[in-house]
Amino acid sequence: MTQQESRASRRGDKEKHRGQDQGSGNHTGREAAAPYVALTLQTTGIHPSSGRVVAVDAVVFEESGATVEEFHAVVNPGPHTNIGPTHYHGLSPAEIEQGRRFGSLLKKLDKLLDGRTLIVHDAPLTWGFLVSEARRAMNAAARANRSRARRRGRNQGGRRQRVGHVPRPEVIVDTLATAYRAGAEFHDVRLAAVATAMGVPAGSPVASISRAQRPEAEVTREDTLLLARLFRHARSAGAPIAERRPEELKPDAFGLQRSLVRVEATQAPRLHKNPGPYSPGGALSPGMEVVIAPEIAMDPNEVIAALTRAGLNYSEKLTRATSVVVCNRAHHLRGKAMHARRKGIPLLSDAAFMQAVGRIAGNA
Repeated sequence: MTQQESRASRRGDKEKHRGQDQGSGNHTGREAAAPYVALTLQTTGIHPSSGRVVAVDAVVFEESGATVEEFHAVVNPGPHTNIGPTHYHGLSPAEIEQGRRFGSLLKKLDKLLDGRTLIVHDAPLTWGFLVSEARRAMNAAARANRSRARRRGRNQGGRRQRVGHVPRPEVIVDTLATAYRAGAEFHDVRLAAVATAMGVPAGSPVASISRAQRPEAEVTREDTLLLARLFRHARSAGAPIAERRPEELKPDAFGLQRSLVRVEATQAPRLHKNPGPYSPGGALSPGMEVVIAPEIAMDPNEVIAALTRAGLNYSEKLTRATSVVVCNRAHHLRGKAMHARRKGIPLLSDAAFMQAVGRIAGNA
């Protein structure tokens, strides 16, 4: 074998191993020994399509809960970015200015997240921001590579910029959705309030001067460790763990990563005219507009799939055209359920709603 052939063979082996490492579901010894990673983001807003990540914090831990790896970085989203008020994410403009670009962190995040169970609080938001930032970094690298190729000429080659890929966790666990499935009573969706409602000791989620004076890295790491404890507590208590695989998710209009079932139901054509509001004690009719509040025990995908099969229409947004809202809570309402009560839109529990959907099928 010539020296050139030997080099080509080694390159082929490297590419082969790289492809095996990046494939979903292929666990290395590291991932098997420490299969979980809890991750917290600090962002400039609540929509990945318009907001940016300004800090990333992650803790990799074993089945026992022991921490084996930690990661924290401040992210500079670049010029002309509205970074919002310091009290929202805990970082001053000067601290953000000194941060790293997300593209320089992506390979490290890929190494931390790929093949592991990713634990987050409010998965549509957190995973939405991760995917948006990863794709933004990848697109920027691709543009830079094309520009470099045009300047140098395609025949001269040159080192291509490789920033990594959209992370490939095995599964994504949402502790907020898990708390809803478990029927926990809470009126504040922030992590500390949800953890307390689930029986995990936590500080107050309410903003305070003392909290604002602490370093962002310290506050964010505190949340990440609490997130890991909440996951382990919910699992040991036998709570139904809300999880999705990355391939089951896609972005909505705001960049939030929601289930394929949910996004496609929102975008589906309306085949029947909306007959108006549901009458309590009456029957559901094809064409009725249905909104699902987060306070239900069933998997929302199951409810959405059933209602679309019955000819009902699913909507994320509550309006006066909404016929019924699925919600298990009757008192201390918040969010969609509270607005439905104010607008005179009836509420149905998930069990009662599914029974009513079943009667539509039975009468078909």
